[in-house]
Amino acid sequence: MGKTLFDKIWDKHVVETITDGPSVVYIDKHLIHEVTSPQAFKGIEQRGEKLFRPKQTVATADHNVPTINQHLPIKDELSRIQVEQLINNCSKHGVELYGLGHPYQGIVHVIGPELGITQPGMTIVCGDSHTSTHGAFGAIAFGIGTSEVEMVFASQCVLQTKAKTMRINIEGELQKGVVSKDIILYIIAEISASGATGFFVEYSGSTIRALSMEARMTICNMSIEMGARGGLIAPDETTFNYVKGRAFAPKNAAWESKLAQWKELYSDADAVFDCEISIHAAEIHPMITYGTNPGMGIPINGQIPQTADNLKALHYMGLESGASLIGMPVQHIFIGSCTNSRIEDLREVAQLVKGKKKNDSVKVMIVPGSQQVAKQANAEGLDRIFAEAGFQIRQAGCSACLGMNEDKIPAGEYCISTSNRNFEGRQGAGARTLLASPLTAAAAALTGVVTDVRELL
Repeated sequence: MGKTLFDKIWDKHVVETITDGPSVVYIDKHLIHEVTSPQAFKGIEQRGEKLFRPKQTVATADHNVPTINQHLPIKDELSRIQVEQLINNCSKHGVELYGLGHPYQGIVHVIGPELGITQPGMTIVCGDSHTSTHGAFGAIAFGIGTSEVEMVFASQCVLQTKAKTMRINIEGELQKGVVSKDIILYIIAEISASGATGFFVEYSGSTIRALSMEARMTICNMSIEMGARGGLIAPDETTFNYVKGRAFAPKNAAWESKLAQWKELYSDADAVFDCEISIHAAEIHPMITYGTNPGMGIPINGQIPQTADNLKALHYMGLESGASLIGMPVQHIFIGSCTNSRIEDLREVAQLVKGKKKNDSVKVMIVPGSQQVAKQANAEGLDRIFAEAGFQIRQAGCSACLGMNEDKIPAGEYCISTSNRNFEGRQGAGARTLLASPLTAAAAALTGVVTDVRELL
């Protein structure tokens, strides 16, 4: 019997399998940030241990950092302490840190791919659930808890029970105005926010193969939002062309050697998955969420479903079942996060809003995912397009994806967000989040209301 892509990578990284228990899995790359690493550093220090392989750990500051005036001391005390602790810990333990002021600083799941740190066939972990992003390169990438961060510090391994496998096959061409964020929101709405619990999901089909790497990252990023352990996509020429020449990608003979290995990373024709789902791309419309988990999504021109289990969510959101969201006023637009803050996302938005002005009733934040993205956006003149449209351009960080920094949405106000979660209070106490694609968010920025972007294309 053939092997799935997940099986191939997993089998190469299992150090030992415990009878009737989990496996000891070797980790190629460990990504850390300021939120989930301090306790892990403290834990190994209390036991008198050192990091087993510090050169395989990369750190950045992203969750707590301000996105304006990053050259100044951080005002929020807790945020400042966490960032300072990261600096001290990395210095003490010999970990490479891309902190504030460094040209490589940014959201951990943005900088890994853009620097060539993320590569096919790897196992990658981070104390952050959206580590699944890196699966777009054909890697087993997943989030871990603080105790597991400590485990990787001490041994470069982690205990894991092998996940079941699911394949989601998407065939055909996408409609006008439909992008990768709509694909994943559609999938989650179809199978629910728990529909892939216990699975590692492989995305395949002609629709997936036609996507850019940045679009693939968006899909894998939100695999976690349907309960999956992670998501992955088999590497192909699109993957190889993206990785080649990046700062930490293999060079010369090493590149040729790695490339030969990477070309073997695919699910065999006779591989058997525990679950398979097929989707026709033409069925997918621009999507938007209406509730308080990412599975509560509808086509932009659809109606909020009338079900008994969404009453609490609708009460929080101030919405009613049976209603359409089209034309509903919104007060905030957030374009950023590890889901949609890459240069391709900003280009899509700039193309739609060029020469236009935002609606006076809405505030718009554009937050690049990294210093590299910001630099590229400026080089292409995207910053000028945004400024002329009345959008506020911030500095790199997680920003309004989560209420862990200064970029919060006021209670009771609506925000169309390109981030990945719409939980109660996710963007600030009482904030009401509508998840959507960068194109849908940009359309609402121009009109001030929920808008079908296809009307503007």
